[in-house]
Amino acid sequence: MNIKETLFALSSADAAGCVSEAADLAYEMLSKYCETEKTHTLTVMGFLKGETDYTLMLDAHIDQISMVVTNVDEKGFLTVSAAGGIDTRALPSRRVTVHGKEKVTAVFCSTPPHLAKGEVQYGDISQIKLDTALGEKAREIVSIGDIVTFCAEPKELYGTRVTGKSFDDRAAVACIIEIAKRLKDKKLPLNVAFVLSDGEELGMRGVRPAAFKVNPNEAIALDVSFGDGIGIKEEECGKLGGGGMIGIAPCLDSKLSGKLIKTAEENKIPYQTEVMGRSTGTNADMISVNREGVRTCTLSVPLRNMHTDVEVLDIKDLESVCNLICEYILSGGIMND
Repeated sequence: MNIKETLFALSSADAAGCVSEAADLAYEMLSKYCETEKTHTLTVMGFLKGETDYTLMLDAHIDQISMVVTNVDEKGFLTVSAAGGIDTRALPSRRVTVHGKEKVTAVFCSTPPHLAKGEVQYGDISQIKLDTALGEKAREIVSIGDIVTFCAEPKELYGTRVTGKSFDDRAAVACIIEIAKRLKDKKLPLNVAFVLSDGEELGMRGVRPAAFKVNPNEAIALDVSFGDGIGIKEEECGKLGGGGMIGIAPCLDSKLSGKLIKTAEENKIPYQTEVMGRSTGTNADMISVNREGVRTCTLSVPLRNMHTDVEVLDIKDLESVCNLICEYILSGGIMND
């Protein structure tokens, strides 16, 4: 299975709340290449032993933005609350999956333009009802607290571009699985801990206990960041196809960032830099303050249409990220620098 096939399989599965399809699938994939375990949450962890006790942790979050059912009325319409950064502008007429006693396909209601008075705006997600078409039967299948996720299959676009849901952060999860695959039979100068953490979209909850358990010497948080698109300033985004975005920020370790840049340049691997003035908004923020503190950096895949079911990325960027991380690990990271 190549990295695009891995991404598509992970994108098609769900991991939110008590739903663990993607976590189960990632566990199955990762366990082919290293010792693997899954915690009582959805977090998946894998380990490759190196020649020293020095440990590098690679993290990507397995969870996705979702919603939770807060009411089921007698007509089969649902009210939901956001579990993560949901953009209400993109919801009307969207198709979703309700994870009830059985999976139910539902759609967000949309006011026809013929009946709308001016532009319809929704200040709160509870104002947009979900239509299950089940009528009174809805209460037999759907309960308050059930998880709701976007429903969209990944598709190929032109060239190496693809679109789908949950590429945030299944793109990085696919990279970690590919990296483990490439390193499986290599002689490694350091230990590598692969963490596919839960709860990033709900406040970076899963990576905290994971980092505490691993207790790494250094760490790289793999995530997505803003790709060039309509309405985004050039200095605030990365170019699709331009390579992974190496993070530079006051809260990140400059030595680690510099070594990633040096490794990319020496191996002629495409890369970009992402400069942030404060915290990164990724799991790196939590890893860096683990225990006594951990040297941490971010490496992100540029992504368009973030937090929608039509996210767009370039497979070449996933390949660049994998190439860079593998070369960085084989060079020993910053262990001897």
